[in-house]
Amino acid sequence: MKKHGKKYRAAAEKIDAGLKYSLEDAVKKLKEVAFAKFDETVELTMWLGVDPRKADQLVRGTLVLPHGLGRSKKVLVIAQGEKIKEAEEAGADYVGGEDMVNKIKSENWLDFDAVVATPDMMRLVGGLGKVLGPRGLMPNPKTGTVTFDVKTAVKETKAGKVEYRVDKTGVIHTAVGKVSFDAEKITENARALIEAVVKAKPSTAKGKYMKKVNIASTMSPGVLLDEGAFAK
Repeated sequence: MKKHGKKYRAAAEKIDAGLKYSLEDAVKKLKEVAFAKFDETVELTMWLGVDPRKADQLVRGTLVLPHGLGRSKKVLVIAQGEKIKEAEEAGADYVGGEDMVNKIKSENWLDFDAVVATPDMMRLVGGLGKVLGPRGLMPNPKTGTVTFDVKTAVKETKAGKVEYRVDKTGVIHTAVGKVSFDAEKITENARALIEAVVKAKPSTAKGKYMKKVNIASTMSPGVLLDEGAFAK
């Protein structure tokens, strides 16, 4: 069993383990107990009543958080022709075509946080699946990262677009900001994510959909939310 340090235990003592907090109160409590010397990431975890083994119960999507994630992502765009210029003008950090694909393959280069590719380049990008896939960087039409609308994709990613996806245990785990954010901004980001997940409820899901919701920072204990407040 994992042993926690004194600061963690002290933080945990300030959280009522038997209480489910409102989102606003949970965020306030989280900021109160945060103790790390660095600016911790705030993460939301949702346990859903779905069976991820069934294709029609996969919960997945993207949204642009109202207040972003506290830092601008480094975006790589793989395109050709006029889309190269469009990507550069939109603010992409790295832009190229086959040269970028080869750079990733030969140098294991991964100095970026997101990849956008035009559909006509996926014949080349597809070969990067083993490298990009495990890191959650593989472009996908469902997340808006395989598109000819490069300008929108780059700007949304830079603005704080996040992807949420249920894992094989039925859990979604997504960042919603930094501890240094105002409580109101964290609350609005978290609410936007929860509402998006509720809206994405599969029609085939049976029973209670939002089973448990927890918010925590990188080093702190989690604070349970009243999931009933978000029930659909």
